[in-house]
Amino acid sequence: MSRYARQTVLPQVGAEGQARLTAAHVLVVGAGALAVPVLQYLVGAGVGRITLVDGDQVALSNLHRQPLYRMGDLGRPKVRAAAEAMAALNPEVTLAPRAEWLTPANAPALLADCDIALDCADTFAASLTLSDEARAQGKPLISASALGLSGYVGGFCGGAPSLRALFPDLPQTAATCDTAGVLGPVVGMIGAAQAQMALSVLLGLTPSPLGQLLIWDAAQWRMSGFRFDSAPEPARAAGFIAESQIAPRDMVIDLRAEAPAPFSAQARHVPPEALPDLPLPADAPRIVLACRTGLRAHHAANTLRPRWPGEIALIALSDA
Repeated sequence: MSRYARQTVLPQVGAEGQARLTAAHVLVVGAGALAVPVLQYLVGAGVGRITLVDGDQVALSNLHRQPLYRMGDLGRPKVRAAAEAMAALNPEVTLAPRAEWLTPANAPALLADCDIALDCADTFAASLTLSDEARAQGKPLISASALGLSGYVGGFCGGAPSLRALFPDLPQTAATCDTAGVLGPVVGMIGAAQAQMALSVLLGLTPSPLGQLLIWDAAQWRMSGFRFDSAPEPARAAGFIAESQIAPRDMVIDLRAEAPAPFSAQARHVPPEALPDLPLPADAPRIVLACRTGLRAHHAANTLRPRWPGEIALIALSDA
């Protein structure tokens, strides 16, 4: 126990709490900037088992905000480089790397096998997919996002409202770290808070971070937050599906602005501005809306909802 002596001496942890951490299984989705402090603090704390899911490779432009990786890791799968680094930090922790993207097809099994999920992916599709599945399974989710000089982290599901309840309306357009930039310490602070929330849930500390949002604004040197325990769930939210989950009779609409190569033989290319006048066949069991990130598909679902009483599903063509 000498490895964990400085935390087990805390009355909130003790030997019983350390045993809970050792027995825990955490799912971490995303191996980028948010995951860097998350992994180091969870592994350092002795969380017994971590599954790390990410399909990306280490790139030179990552290193300013992902200091877990080294120049020798360039071009390697992030999950494998991270697993090696964490094994060197604490060989008592089992970190299972999965070099794949989270999708609506693999999310149910990944969530079912964990005690808590951490959303470090920072994409609309991954975050909402995780939130929907965590809510369905009653699993806690710690979700975070950072951009520029600010970010947030919150505890969702597991008895608290979901991500959709707190953010029912998505922005029309979305900036990314590639387009808007981000400073490494900003993401580091958000990721560290994410790790603290996860440990608090696993240890059963009160008050629970589930239902709590923290906001960090480095430009104004201000941290704020609020609880959202009573936030209502949206009545009819369109969920994400994988391409493999398209049914034969689905009406599939590709909303990408460019002239894309068909991703499905059923798909027809329809620009978003044409949706208000698009004929909707009464015999289609479901409308499936696809775009690159899922954001345009989300807004298209809101456009069609007044005219379509049936099911609407979304697809994010992340590799398109």
